Amino acid sequence: MIKLQVIGNLGRDCVTNTVNGKNVMNFTVAHTEKFKDSTGAQREKTIWVDCAYWSDRTGIAPYLKKGTQVYVEGAPEVRTYQTQDGKTGASLSLRVLTVQLLGSRGEGGNSGAGYQQQGGGYSAPSQPMNEAPIGGDVADDLPF
Repeated sequence: MIKLQVIGNLGRDCVTNTVNGKNVMNFTVAHTEKFKDSTGAQREKTIWVDCAYWSDRTGIAPYLKKGTQVYVEGAPEVRTYQTQDGKTGASLSLRVLTVQLLGSRGEGGNSGAGYQQQGGGYSAPSQPMNEAPIGGDVADDLPF
């Protein structure tokens, strides 16, 4: 199995459909990479990944909104198609196995907290990741 991991922002809101009696959540993730070209100029390259998450647990769908940063993992597929001008085009799609919310743009103070869905389940964190536990220091909870 080939596994692809992507961290990026959703390009549009998630759409949930039923196909042959099974639920599928479709969304698009954009990953932008910055690099310097041969002349030393700063450039950006954005790769769009079409994602299909086949799961009966669609509770995460309302949280998959445009601009939200996510981590997705799954099996990649390359699809080829014929463009209107007769050329062959290709797109990258991902059959999602794991999705985790990382945060969203424009939401102050909530960039690390959110729901997490892996292996078909989701759970809410007990507290935002950027806050210390109530009644103690973070070092008190370390196992070493």
